[in-house]
Amino acid sequence: MNIINKKARFSYKLEGDRLEAGISLSGGEAKAVRTGHADLSQSVARVLNGELYLVNANIPVVGAKNYTSTRTRRLLLHKAEILALSTKAKQQKLTFVPMKLYTKGHLIKLELVLGKPKAKFEKKEAIKRKDIQRELERELKV
Repeated sequence: MNIINKKARFSYKLEGDRLEAGISLSGGEAKAVRTGHADLSQSVARVLNGELYLVNANIPVVGAKNYTSTRTRRLLLHKAEILALSTKAKQQKLTFVPMKLYTKGHLIKLELVLGKPKAKFEKKEAIKRKDIQRELERELKV
């Protein structure tokens, strides 16, 4: 099972290493992730009080009452890793971008990458380039 954040490459300039972190989930959330019912497109990871948290990831649990599907979830990393990554992110003004949510054996892992948010004009340029490339391929095909 792989849940991929497709908007990450569009919204961020991805830089640096990929990092694998465990994630603290409830039973219903773990079942939802294993069946592929999760959305990382609006999510981001943040350092709060010396711990790393996944913010705004949508993991809906079927049949749960009084449940917030976009609650903040704790990511499991060593303190030294969190400290090193947070200082690097602050120095270079980077954001922790969740790329992939996957199972590794019976565990559920989250892949994080440091990235810099793109400006609105950069996103528009990327769309224009894709449109031009698509039209060129269409013309060459015919």
